[in-house]
Amino acid sequence: MNNEELYNYFSNLQTNIVFQLEKVDGQKFLKDNWIKDQNENLRGHGCTQILEGGNLFERAGVGFSCVEGDELPASASEQRKHLTGKKFKAIGVYLIIHPTNPFIPTVHFNIRSLSVFDHSQSLWWFGGGMDLTPYYGFEEDCIHFHSICKVTLDKFDKNLYPNFKSQCDEYFYLKHRKEARGIGGIFYDNFDSLGFENSFAMTKEIGNSFCDAYLPIVERRKIIPYNQMHRDFQALRRGRYVEFNLIFDRGTLFGLQSGGRTESILMSMPPNVKWAYQYYPEKNSLEEKLYTDFLPPRNWLNI
Repeated sequence: MNNEELYNYFSNLQTNIVFQLEKVDGQKFLKDNWIKDQNENLRGHGCTQILEGGNLFERAGVGFSCVEGDELPASASEQRKHLTGKKFKAIGVYLIIHPTNPFIPTVHFNIRSLSVFDHSQSLWWFGGGMDLTPYYGFEEDCIHFHSICKVTLDKFDKNLYPNFKSQCDEYFYLKHRKEARGIGGIFYDNFDSLGFENSFAMTKEIGNSFCDAYLPIVERRKIIPYNQMHRDFQALRRGRYVEFNLIFDRGTLFGLQSGGRTESILMSMPPNVKWAYQYYPEKNSLEEKLYTDFLPPRNWLNI
């Protein structure tokens, strides 16, 4: 395992994605380099790049981090409980984009590597994925997003896309509401089945495909006019996003449990959110269509 190669790829990926997002939005990201050395159990550094109040993006954050600690949090070892509390090193890129226009979907993406040191043995695995959260659904957007995911993964194994899609549908689900967060995408964790070189190559391909999966959707939807009613519904659905991140999201829990940098961890939160008591969308409305036609898990590619 080459830690320098991992570090360079993830760091460069952040730079490349920010460059593409700045071209689309027209405004520059704020760059915030940070060092985590005040906590003896967690050490490392990273860079948070964030745009707030952009031309298209109400909030867009792209983070890079490289941290190591003395005690692996339980949230990172659910499938390998014997490694809880072991020394670890994590490198990754994570992003969230909350557009202003409700017809542009929110998107989440992250990829990471995790190494755990158990006595004389060093173990590793990869994780991450990307998922789309529309407020007003368009089938062609969902098909496009999933098509890019499938083409990317088919280069390595044609079973990966259906497996990762299924894991995504299962993971990004609000159990207390019996409701999906969005229309899914791909999700994987504790992945090492292709061996290090190919598992890393697959993770790099996922990272390199993100802009192709998301930015054409932004370009299609950015010209659609919207009003306050659309924004209010967007704010209600963003509330579901907050609920998921604070209750279920392993990345958020890992960061907080390991003593990570709070501002970087919580940059995923939307800037404006609403909750309404017993909200139900109007019958036969576009808002109801999101619940009936888009949130239930679907085979978007008719495979």
